[in-house]
Amino acid sequence: MSQPITVAVLGAGGRGAGFGQLLQDATGLAQVVAVAEPRASYRTDFATRFDVPAAQVFPDWQTFVAQPKLCDAVVISTMDRDHIGPAVACLEKGYHVLLEKPMATTLGDCQAIATAQQAAGAIVAVCHSLRYNKGFRKLKELVDSGRIGRVITVEHLEQVAYWHQAHSFVRGNWGNEGRSTFMLLAKSCHDLDYLAYLVGRPCRKVSSFGALSYFTRAHAPAGSTDRCTEGCAAEPTCPYSALRAYVQTDHLDYWPACVCSDTHTRAAHLQAITTGPYGRCVFRTDNDVVDHQVVLLDFEDDITATFTMTAFTHGGGRKITVHGSEGELIFDESSITLKSFTENNIERIEIGAETGGHGGGDGRVVNQWLRAIRENNPALVLTNAQESLRTHTIVFAAEQSRREGRVVELAEVVAGKG
Repeated sequence: MSQPITVAVLGAGGRGAGFGQLLQDATGLAQVVAVAEPRASYRTDFATRFDVPAAQVFPDWQTFVAQPKLCDAVVISTMDRDHIGPAVACLEKGYHVLLEKPMATTLGDCQAIATAQQAAGAIVAVCHSLRYNKGFRKLKELVDSGRIGRVITVEHLEQVAYWHQAHSFVRGNWGNEGRSTFMLLAKSCHDLDYLAYLVGRPCRKVSSFGALSYFTRAHAPAGSTDRCTEGCAAEPTCPYSALRAYVQTDHLDYWPACVCSDTHTRAAHLQAITTGPYGRCVFRTDNDVVDHQVVLLDFEDDITATFTMTAFTHGGGRKITVHGSEGELIFDESSITLKSFTENNIERIEIGAETGGHGGGDGRVVNQWLRAIRENNPALVLTNAQESLRTHTIVFAAEQSRREGRVVELAEVVAGKG
């Protein structure tokens, strides 16, 4: 395939527009030729930005799929609960698929997507961007090289950051399971996927604990109101002030402030938080996802791991420590420190900064998927539907453990007994 791969983007919100830009940046590899998006303003903005012909601008994915096959491939960046419909329909129609994580919001739906991919023989990439990030790739390389001997245990910390939790998982689209899904799947399937990839052994069983402990009405400050714009007595000093986050910031058109309104003026943002979801008090909304969770994992060869997700950090990012029989690796996204037991040496590797989502990982996901299509080589995709199903199963098992208060064997989840 020498001509650019033609791609439709289904879901033109923040992530969809980001994928559109990455496709446009993949010079000579891809061309955005269609879009489907139910919100008129987002649909129009996307079509204008990427020069999509009017005849190939659709109000929803169903209308797109009802057409004769229009292009080579699709990006699915709809809301989480809406992944299953377009994913299966597009695979059945013969499209290659780039699917935003999570695959879907039930294990059965994830299995259905993997089954549809096998039947279609299409190239599918699920956007587990951490595997493609330069620093995370270097950590995997060092583990596989044997520099620290046999891996014994791993500690993985995901720092969501207090402001990110408030924006996305309290006020935002992922704050309520009924509108989206549970926190571990929505936010941390990235992390459990990478952790399983790093260890490189099948997971045998998991145990998990977590709760929504702080962002509740019980912790609402005295004098607080339902909205930050309603004269809340605590607003001037509240770290979760919507006025500070969305109106008083100097970066109205940057994420996350830009999400509250599609017009980026202070007046428009103030109006948006006065009436919309992003102006709600974080202690007085309808959020129900956990704000902290820990997962304990047992892998083959007696490798153990812990994963911790917490909202209560000042900054974001991941920290990982890999404990081996001959040394340990300490990773914080900007550097890796290797400590050798045998030589008593300490080495530090600085990870050069990269631009783009997930430290350049998003761009690599897109480019590897496009190359796989062009070269008809599915092996270029690190997280195809089958691999993503494998690691998603760990996520579903962990959440089952949290809810049921018991250790869950992966075999029972795979067999559908959980």
